Amino acid sequence: MGKALAVIVLAYWRHYYLNQLLSRQRGFKQTLHPQTLLHLTCSNTADLFSGHQIIFYEGRNFEGRHYECSSDCADTHTHFSRCNSIRVDSGCWVAYEKPNYAGYQYMLTQGKYPNHHRWAGFNNCIRSCRIIPSYNGSYRLKIFERTDFSGKMMELSEDCPNLQDSFQMRSISSCNVVEGYWILHEHPHYRGRQYILRPGSYSRHSDWGSMTTSVGSVRRVTELKQNQ
Repeated sequence: MGKALAVIVLAYWRHYYLNQLLSRQRGFKQTLHPQTLLHLTCSNTADLFSGHQIIFYEGRNFEGRHYECSSDCADTHTHFSRCNSIRVDSGCWVAYEKPNYAGYQYMLTQGKYPNHHRWAGFNNCIRSCRIIPSYNGSYRLKIFERTDFSGKMMELSEDCPNLQDSFQMRSISSCNVVEGYWILHEHPHYRGRQYILRPGSYSRHSDWGSMTTSVGSVRRVTELKQNQ
């Protein structure tokens, strides 16, 4: 078991290190929370990232030029010029409007998306994508009213459809994802722009790719659970 755990930890940190290199290229700062490692399953390290496949189509209804992807891709422009439909065969993904995981973010679970409205897209532009690994652990998120984890703080372990009604908070300036994967939505009831958060610390709103501190609702990414 000790050897298997060591292999798991090394593989996970390799994946994390590569993501950090890409993040630094675009000025993104994120710190992995050490409790994340406690939720790695010891059955098979490859299960965290294997078995993921997504297909991007230039035309609507899965027509035209297409690109099959099974790993993170920082720039899809060489594979297709526009994206009007998507099919997720397996796994959970985040698609980004711009290269290097920037711009609008879209959470994509297994299923068919015949046009960009089906994934709540603001346009038909997808320029990068990233796998969200399987996760079977708990969920805990700390949100702060001010930058650098200051001001009013609330801790969540469940979805919150309306932050204003529940906590009298209209904005989030920093947060700490202690456990699990979360999505911040610009408006209440999970509407508007979305920002997918991995475990780590985000000292200001620009760290999760937002131009403002406006957040109306928060939910857990529960689609990542594997059969145990």
